[in-house]
Amino acid sequence: MVSFVSEMWMFMRVRKKYWLLPILIVLAVFGGLIVASQGSAIAPFVYTLF
Repeated sequence: MVSFVSEMWMFMRVRKKYWLLPILIVLAVFGGLIVASQGSAIAPFVYTLF
């Protein structure tokens, strides 16, 4: 996982694709939210957001 993050950072730095960083952060947050809401008490509140 660390190598993927470092390679992605190197790609963005070399190719000047810094606009990808906010997209990746939002995707990671949504992914973490979905994983955290599986089978927990937070699930009904998460589903009302969408």
